[in-house]
Amino acid sequence: MATTEEPRWTLITGASSGIGAELARTFAARGYPLVLTARREERLEDLGAEIRQAHGVPVEVMALDLEDREAPRDLHEMLRERGIVVHTLVNNAGFGLRGYFASLPHDKQLAMIDLNVTALTSLSRLMLPGMIERRQGGILNVASIAAFQAGPYMAVYYATKAFVLSLSEALHDEAKPHGVTVTALCPGPTESEFSETAGLKDSWLFRSGVMSSTEVARVGVDGYEAGRAIVIPGAKNRVGAIGAKFAPRFVSRRIAGLLQGMR
Repeated sequence: MATTEEPRWTLITGASSGIGAELARTFAARGYPLVLTARREERLEDLGAEIRQAHGVPVEVMALDLEDREAPRDLHEMLRERGIVVHTLVNNAGFGLRGYFASLPHDKQLAMIDLNVTALTSLSRLMLPGMIERRQGGILNVASIAAFQAGPYMAVYYATKAFVLSLSEALHDEAKPHGVTVTALCPGPTESEFSETAGLKDSWLFRSGVMSSTEVARVGVDGYEAGRAIVIPGAKNRVGAIGAKFAPRFVSRRIAGLLQGMR
């Protein structure tokens, strides 16, 4: 990856907890100054204070709700006003819901698309041209092993992560000739607030082999800095992704449905 004497500002969305907070700690430990954004300003401020003390890097906090379609442009303008040029964009903000598509709240499912897909796409489009012009930096998109198959009982979530993976792979090839990296991080079950929000704590997915957010973040940043297109932390998750690719689709989606624990 290209080097520069300019600050390598890293913008991390959904940074208030879980993988996002650990990504913040990991990037900070490697000398990246940070911009942290999420809805929960108090948590962001606490994390920012911890990171400044532990790693001595600048940390800016910008509390926003990225489900609002105007928020990515608002964030872009806030960065411009503060004179911050983003070297690395980390699109981590997102959530999932378990249940029947026909029964889950209509508005919550659309909000999931707005956050997992629309905000990620908007921020990527706003930030990537400058990275290409400067011929440095990149984007780390947090997808999921859910991206590799359809997911009954989490239909919209799986579909959003398939979008993130597909977009990231395409942008990887578009940006690479310009010295810019785009990486999709595809974790499996991870210790975070995600499982509680999604209603998955009692599912087969989270009963064994759950990775720590710290390890997922480390593997993700390693892969991004190495210029990889796709990073899947954990041997079990890599086997699962390969199996989903080569198994008949009706098999992979039935297994995904069973793991959601709705039957």
